[in-house]
Amino acid sequence: PNTERARQLWKTLSKIVSLEKELKSRIKFNKDGYFDNTSIVGDVNLLRQAANYALASFAGKRVTKVLTAAVDGIPLGTMVAQTLGVNLVIAKNTKEVGVPSFLEETYILNNSGVTMTLYIPKDSIRRRDSVLIVDDMIKSGDTQAALINLVHKAKAEVCGLFSLIAIGDQWKERMNIPKNAHVEIILRLNESTSRRRSGI
Repeated sequence: PNTERARQLWKTLSKIVSLEKELKSRIKFNKDGYFDNTSIVGDVNLLRQAANYALASFAGKRVTKVLTAAVDGIPLGTMVAQTLGVNLVIAKNTKEVGVPSFLEETYILNNSGVTMTLYIPKDSIRRRDSVLIVDDMIKSGDTQAALINLVHKAKAEVCGLFSLIAIGDQWKERMNIPKNAHVEIILRLNESTSRRRSGI
């Protein structure tokens, strides 16, 4: 759909459910500042609404692929790719048997000293692709930064970043987000909010 039609579509949907409010109501932090996202990533109706939100937000942008990371990003990534009518690429932390070659990106997870590696099939993203990166949540930004680097290694472009939830703002410093890429976050939480709600 064109930009105006997509905006009208989301305006209609937003009358039924306030997505930001719904997400906020489902977040319950534990004493360590973490929350269980099962009720979010497993709710197909909620993810469908989020996918329509993405459709409205990125209407008019050229998107040829959706890229997400296993595991929690897959349900949302699948729904967004289906809604946009494009293919989904899943970055995994293991190599699939039978895939001849990969692009890979190794990174340190949240200053922990633990290294992680993400792999995508080499030909899954091509030079002329315009890639939308999708994930359920952004906290440190390390995983999303690795996804951006994978797109760059494929010599494709990052057209945007879409996430249900982002905590704090420090993640922006870890990502090399292109200036013309659109970033859309449904619910933004302050870092202090998670600590305050969990009592730390």
